[in-house]
Amino acid sequence: MDISGVAAALHSRLPELGERIAGRIRSDVDAYADESLIPFDSLRRSCTANADLILNHLHAGVTADPSPARETGRVRAEQGVPLADTLHAYRVGFELLWTEIVAESRTHPEVSADQLVAKSAEIWALFGLYAEAVAAAYRETAAELTSRGQARRSALVEALFTGVIADRTTLWEAARELGLPERGPYAVVAAAAGAPGEEPLAGVEAGLRQAQLPSAWRLLPDQQIGLIALPTAAAEDTCLGVLRRTRARVGVSPSFDSLRDTPQALRFARLALAGLRGDGPGVARFDDDPLAMVVAAAPAEAAHLVDVVLRPVVDLPVVERARLLRTLEHWFAAAGSATAAARSLFVHPNTVRYRLRRVEELTARSLSDPQAVAHIATALLAIRTPATGTASGTGTGTGTGNRHAPSRAERTGGLTGGLTD
Repeated sequence: MDISGVAAALHSRLPELGERIAGRIRSDVDAYADESLIPFDSLRRSCTANADLILNHLHAGVTADPSPARETGRVRAEQGVPLADTLHAYRVGFELLWTEIVAESRTHPEVSADQLVAKSAEIWALFGLYAEAVAAAYRETAAELTSRGQARRSALVEALFTGVIADRTTLWEAARELGLPERGPYAVVAAAAGAPGEEPLAGVEAGLRQAQLPSAWRLLPDQQIGLIALPTAAAEDTCLGVLRRTRARVGVSPSFDSLRDTPQALRFARLALAGLRGDGPGVARFDDDPLAMVVAAAPAEAAHLVDVVLRPVVDLPVVERARLLRTLEHWFAAAGSATAAARSLFVHPNTVRYRLRRVEELTARSLSDPQAVAHIATALLAIRTPATGTASGTGTGTGTGNRHAPSRAERTGGLTGGLTD
């Protein structure tokens, strides 16, 4: 004897049984209590379909079909129900169905306790089969949804960076979908990739999120670019700290308030990256060195400036050229003080003054003339900038590019210092 009669009796009450299972799941599993997330009718239909298959298998020997379970997994993934809750709901449903089978078997004298024990193993084997189908379909659907969401997110970020989205309402909608505030301040960053497809800022989005700084990112063949919200006064410093921990080469735009300005901010971030000293990791802000950014923005013009202003120095033998350019660099960093420059160069102040007079003779420009000093400072900056230094043929011979990166205040002080202390 088997329990086909028990299964047939329960199958005749299938609609009522499906509703009771749905009610139990709704009361026992928190994620299923939200009607707006999982409508009760949808839950009842799913429970009824799964109970129908199990009872038909027990009653008529119908081969177990995991299709309803797969459909449940797909729907729950689309609804955003956690997989753990989905599997918990399946267990609750199976437990209730087994309880009903045991209760019904008491009205069937032909069903022995041994037969029930034997069938319990079969029932729970079915649960394992169905739970596996639920989980597989859930993961497949979740992966597809994630991929689709990432593609749309990437397209929205691309639209912001290229300026395709200009309408105010559409900008707000894009901001909401990307998890960004509708108004700034924001900043754009650009990081250099070591190889095509490499992510130089791996993990940065999670780090910023932990610091409560929303961001959106796009990976390009040679760069990773991002738009970061800076909602508080301290947000920029926090952001820079997260970026520095990546050990990448990063350029950062000035802050801005409207998403319409994202394309221009991206240009500024790329200029900051282009003007970053040396070839190691670092973070360069556009606002830290605006003159360097201007030089980086016009490499051909900057190279021509080097030719016009410093060509006689550049044409010197390598050792003398490096000595004069390095002395100029330290003098600017010392705010025009020959004594301070001498200390950093480990030479006598008169040596510094002699070298500066040599620069004046070669260039026919006086370092006591603010305009001439501005020309020489800008040309020196162009030599230190890789894109322009190479163009002018001066980028590698001096050794000046990475030794010292004077601050804006240091360079400004140097513009009026003349040759005296």
